[in-house]
Amino acid sequence: MVTLLLDSTQLEVVLSMSERALSFRKSNVVIERSTITRVQLTDDAWTWLRGIPNPGTHVRGIIAMGTWRSAGGDDFALIRRHRPSVVIDLEGHPDFQRIILTTRHGLALVQALRVELAAEPADVVEIAAETGTIPVVPEKKPRKRKTPAPAPAV
Repeated sequence: MVTLLLDSTQLEVVLSMSERALSFRKSNVVIERSTITRVQLTDDAWTWLRGIPNPGTHVRGIIAMGTWRSAGGDDFALIRRHRPSVVIDLEGHPDFQRIILTTRHGLALVQALRVELAAEPADVVEIAAETGTIPVVPEKKPRKRKTPAPAPAV
């Protein structure tokens, strides 16, 4: 299980010796609090993985540890099986755009970071349209079928 240290200026992901070996990192992951833009809780972190491990370790459905490179940027993942996880989106971090961690303390982390939440929930399609991540196609009206005219009597 991952160890998280939080103070007023930074969040530090403390890696054990085995986590360091599997993620090919020499040091802990340090995140300035000012770079954190969003924190999300998820039951299945595997859906958030993007790209390929480089360097990192991936055993499908068991573990994913290390840096994951994709066209969207680099992510750091520490995922174990299908357990509750937290996804931290970053902006302005020198190494990563996203951190994905398996932890039982995701809710406590969100509360400790005091991430601002919207007053009312928003529809996912509206959020995606605002950010431009997916194109929104207007709904099509169902086509009316023309009923064939009765055949002339012979």
